[in-house]
Amino acid sequence: MVKRITVVIADDQPRARQSLRALLATCSQVGPIREAADGLAALKLADESPPDVVVLDILMPIMDGLEAARSIRARWPQVKLILTSMHGEYQDAALAAGADVFFRKGDPPGELLDRLAALADAKGAG
Repeated sequence: MVKRITVVIADDQPRARQSLRALLATCSQVGPIREAADGLAALKLADESPPDVVVLDILMPIMDGLEAARSIRARWPQVKLILTSMHGEYQDAALAAGADVFFRKGDPPGELLDRLAALADAKGAG
């Protein structure tokens, strides 16, 4: 049986979370998907049960995606991180914060699925 990867989506925009959830749910490798409205809430979900992948928006209130990425990377180095933003200029900061992948929200959705599948294959989940 194929191990499904668990995902946490953190974005302060409910529609963005819903869209990401719908997109990721089309991938047969993706298992349970949990949602958070900010980086701190994503950390709390990871405390309950560390996911395989966390998708973090960079610009969020309370705790932004960069700070959350650094915290997750320090606590759970095995967790794969995908940081997202509408603004491509955040790519270097995202990678410096520990992101495995930076995804610009304007990029084709299929590219996100390809990157997620690559992370899953690298992790050995599949």
